Amino acid sequence: MQVNKDYLNGLKWPEEQSPADKAADNSRAQLEQEDFFALLTQQLAYQDPFKPADNSQMIAQMTSFTTADGINNMSQQLSGLSDVMTSSQALQASSLVGQKVLVPSDIAYWDGSETVEGVAVTGEGASNVMVRIENEKGELIRKISLDGSQRGNINFSWDGLTETGEQAPSGKYNIKVSGIVDGNREDLGALAFARVSSVTLGGGGSPTLVNLAGLGGLPLNQILEIASRKAA
Repeated sequence: MQVNKDYLNGLKWPEEQSPADKAADNSRAQLEQEDFFALLTQQLAYQDPFKPADNSQMIAQMTSFTTADGINNMSQQLSGLSDVMTSSQALQASSLVGQKVLVPSDIAYWDGSETVEGVAVTGEGASNVMVRIENEKGELIRKISLDGSQRGNINFSWDGLTETGEQAPSGKYNIKVSGIVDGNREDLGALAFARVSSVTLGGGGSPTLVNLAGLGGLPLNQILEIASRKAA
């Protein structure tokens, strides 16, 4: 669109603040719909009569603004939907407080009283499965044998006692699982259950976290299984 600059020199906008001033104002980082139409009206009113505005250019400008306005409205609606989903996720996560959940980790926490539970991942099958409970130094604390042929995910538990029958100190323990596969002893996978002590709600791109007793936070979407609620 061609605009005669002579007509625009010294032009005063009827509003207290022009669209250009509004755009420069720190409190308003973008032009709004009324600003766009005010600019368009002024362009038409002060255009060079010998070079009138091209209709196709005007339509293109209006179409571009309409598209941008639609995208902005869609963004606001998506933001509202995101808030609803966050609230729903928060409600779901809060219901986990006090429950045991299976996590993708072979580290368990022994609190000095509650039985430690875990899962030996034997896959297609293994025999004479052995679960080793080791402290953070790698020292053997307890061996748990799962005799016979095992297949899939096999649950096991540890009562917190050492090989000598003494109570192990509270803290983190590593779970190591091995079994006989095709005649050879191989390392197998291990997973641990943990108690959910609290929930940290996500926001601003941060995920909702379930805080596990003795182990720290874990994103809600990484929980593999929900077990049971601790008895009162």
